[in-house]
Amino acid sequence: MKARNIGIEVTPPKNECEDPKCCWHGTVPVRGKIFKGKVVSAKALKTAIISRDYLHPLPKYERLERRTSRIVAYNPECISAKENDTVTIAECRPISKTKHFIIVERMGQ
Repeated sequence: MKARNIGIEVTPPKNECEDPKCCWHGTVPVRGKIFKGKVVSAKALKTAIISRDYLHPLPKYERLERRTSRIVAYNPECISAKENDTVTIAECRPISKTKHFIIVERMGQ
């Protein structure tokens, strides 16, 4: 089964899977926001927690403060990101109660 075009400029995975919730080999479409982040935890089955750093403006002090958000994302079998990997995640339909993002590319450590 060949990886389908998901409409984002990322490299498709080399491995294949039979997962229906995979954006490359299944039917889940991606849309909306795209982020890069670092995998903090990949202990749960097909789930990864991605930490994303960003700057938030404080108008009163005319400065920026550094903030961190943790996003729960679906980790398909064909990508299988591990801890400390840098990944690209894209928004998709709700896969579970907390998962609204899916890992679309693994860039390594």
